[in-house]
Amino acid sequence: MFEQFVDGIFWDIALIVFFVGIAWRLITVLLLRNKRIDYSEPRNSGFSGAIMANVRGFYPRKEVSSRIRLQVIAGYMFHLGLFVLLFFAAPHVKFIAQHITGFSYITIPYWGFIVASQFAFAGLILLWVHRVLNPVTRLISKRSDHIATILVFVVMLTGCMALGEASSELRVLHRFSVELLMIYFPFSALMHAFMFIPSRAFTGAFLGRRGVKV
Repeated sequence: MFEQFVDGIFWDIALIVFFVGIAWRLITVLLLRNKRIDYSEPRNSGFSGAIMANVRGFYPRKEVSSRIRLQVIAGYMFHLGLFVLLFFAAPHVKFIAQHITGFSYITIPYWGFIVASQFAFAGLILLWVHRVLNPVTRLISKRSDHIATILVFVVMLTGCMALGEASSELRVLHRFSVELLMIYFPFSALMHAFMFIPSRAFTGAFLGRRGVKV
C-alpha cells in the first residue's frame, strides 16, 4: 500500500508542487520591476556586467579568499559530487531514460559513485558544521536552512542504501525522501539552484551599466 502511494499519487503531487512552485517563484521575481526610470547615461554594458557577475561568482575575490576557503572548497565538493550522483549514477540514468528522455547515456562506474558520494557527503557536513559553529552564519541561519540540509542528507543516505537495488523497501524509502524534498524545495533556500544565475545577472547588469567593476 505504501509503495503504491509513493510510486503513484504522492509522486504526482510532488511533481506538481515542485514545478508549479518553482515557476511561481521565478515568475514572481521576474515581475518585481524597479519602477524608477534611470535617466543616467550608461557607462558600460549591462549585458557584459551580467555575464561577468556570473563568471566572477564561481571563485572568490582574493581580498576574502583566505577567510572563506573552507566554504568554497566544501561547497564545490558538495555541489559537484551531488551533480555527478544525480545525473550519472546508473539508477538515476535508468530512471531518466524510462520516465523523461526515453534514451540512456553513459553512467559512472561503481567506484565513481563511491567517490562522488564521499565528496558530496563530506562537503555537505562541512558546510553544516561551519553554519552551526560560526557565530555569524549561526545567527543568520533559519530553521528552514537546517531542515533543507537534513532532507538533502537523508535523500543522499537513502540513495546510497538503495544503490544495490537488493531491497524494494530501500528503493521506496529513497523515493519517498526525494518526494518530500521536492515538495519542500520551492519554499526553501534550495531555490538558489534556480535563482543564483538570474540574481547575479541582475546585479551585474545594474552595476555594469554604472561602470562599476563586477
